[in-house]
Amino acid sequence: MRAIADTAIAAITVAALCSGAWLLHSGAAPHPPPQPSAAQARPDPAAAHAAPALPPSPPDRVRIPSIGVDAPLTGLGLTGSGSLDVPPAERTNLAGWYEAGTTPGERGTAIVAGHVDNADGPAVFYDLGALRKGSTIEVDRRDGRVAVFTVDAVEVYDARDFPDRKVYGAAPRPELRVITCGGGYSRATGYRGNVVVFAHLTGSR
Repeated sequence: MRAIADTAIAAITVAALCSGAWLLHSGAAPHPPPQPSAAQARPDPAAAHAAPALPPSPPDRVRIPSIGVDAPLTGLGLTGSGSLDVPPAERTNLAGWYEAGTTPGERGTAIVAGHVDNADGPAVFYDLGALRKGSTIEVDRRDGRVAVFTVDAVEVYDARDFPDRKVYGAAPRPELRVITCGGGYSRATGYRGNVVVFAHLTGSR
């Protein structure tokens, strides 16, 4: 049922994360967030190794050392209208995870999302598009273990062509998706798409 739930929130996740509330106060980003190159979108065949799945445990923190992310995680649910809730925009160093879905490190696809900016400037995932294949993502879990993921690919999609099943679909191994706004920018509508990081579990401690 988790895979079904993840797929069901796909389209509305894009809409929720890229609303006009995220725009810089100037109406246009003077230093736009980095976007991944085409080379980062091709998974490395040698990156097939995956660590054994961990038992379910909610996450508390996410770290991405190569881009300076070290942020607490808050649980995200669905709003009354059925859309994915988002972290409070004023808390720039806060990310969220979809708590009705897979927990990071468990077999399946876990979802982490966060703002790229808010009205005052850059937020937690502003540099997500600069992440490169082979980089490490660490997630602290409430059971005291740290789930270590390796980045397989970093892609950017226009909202109209967002590949729901590829991003949110079930996985036979422990995988992680990290999502923020990205792509083209319109002063009228904000960011037109999403940056998505694809990663899989390669260790724990």
